[in-house]
Amino acid sequence: MITKEMNERLTQTGPETPGGKMLRMYWHAIATMNDLDKDPVRPIRLLSEDLVLYRDEAGRIGLVGNRCAHRGISLAYGIPQENGLRCAYHGWTYNQQGQVVDMPFEPACLPLKINAYPVQEMGGLIWAYLGPQPVPFLPRFEAYARDDINRSVLIKELPCNWVQCMDNSMDPTHFEHLHGHYGNYYNRRHDKPEGMLTPPHRKIDFDMFEYGVYKRRLVDGQGEDSDDWRLGHPILIPNTLVVVGGAWGGSYQIRTPMDDTHTLHFLYQFRYMREGDEKQPFAVRHEEVRYDELGRAIGDAVIPQDEMAWIGQGPIMDRTNEHLVTSDKGVILYHNLIWENIDKVERGEDPMGLVRDPEVNEPFIHIAHEGVARAGYARVSTEGEKLAGVGTAAEWGWNR
Repeated sequence: MITKEMNERLTQTGPETPGGKMLRMYWHAIATMNDLDKDPVRPIRLLSEDLVLYRDEAGRIGLVGNRCAHRGISLAYGIPQENGLRCAYHGWTYNQQGQVVDMPFEPACLPLKINAYPVQEMGGLIWAYLGPQPVPFLPRFEAYARDDINRSVLIKELPCNWVQCMDNSMDPTHFEHLHGHYGNYYNRRHDKPEGMLTPPHRKIDFDMFEYGVYKRRLVDGQGEDSDDWRLGHPILIPNTLVVVGGAWGGSYQIRTPMDDTHTLHFLYQFRYMREGDEKQPFAVRHEEVRYDELGRAIGDAVIPQDEMAWIGQGPIMDRTNEHLVTSDKGVILYHNLIWENIDKVERGEDPMGLVRDPEVNEPFIHIAHEGVARAGYARVSTEGEKLAGVGTAAEWGWNR
């Protein structure tokens, strides 16, 4: 069990909290370009701040504070202009730097400014950075940055803290029980065939690498040469799980912290194009969590079952009452990793996984995964992409 203070340090996202300051050192997915095609002005909740994302008539994207500096109306009602976002109330206009560039009726435009943050588009997603200067590079991970990939995304708002989603990703044995036994129980109760084999886990382990952690499992019927044990699933610090399907593609699950009790979940799916494949438009879907008549989240498939577990722990899990055991060593590792990176930021250091070297980021960063040969640190493939290094948790300073 941990203390109330430790749990707050782990879960809080506000600008003056230790966890919020650490999270602000990273880029976060907040929306898609398709969303701005539907409505060029959108309210955004990110890291406990209310913001407004917009695209002006010149095509530039901006992310600014929610309130007009004049009379405080929300800029979510703003009107895109050639030179920025025009307030609906009295016409004050803000550029991408949050600077007022027009004040109708006034004899001069006063040098006023509201909060504004860098935004970039990559892989169809819009990313925002709320931290201090200098701004790190937006990491060009393969699924976002490669041209020869078809992509889609499912976006869903969850009424729970982001760490609950990530704890789940560091917990291999839940697959056997939540997705296996519970999933089959759900199907039986709803007259559906059982959909999942549930071999027991034999062992689990975790390896550190420069961008996060590899989660590995070995279940009955698998040999130690299986990809699930030899390499496993990467978790990108702070908030992304990579689930891949061998050489064909896979998915990134991004858990963007909206505030302490809400998470924006991106299920970002990608497929490598093969000879003869056509480039497809980026497909975007927004959905809501489904509940049954008793108010329980419906766990009728793998992702909804995960949502059920995250939401079922409450808006912010009270970890002062949890009892972690040997199978939770990945959860313990993840908590320690987040606390260590909070400490780094408090010392004025970069947290884990920031990209400062432009050469590391081009043409893209390849994360080794199932179906791809395991790569050593600082190797470069024949195609030129950067391969993330792998090492044991002990080699990265962790005692398991």
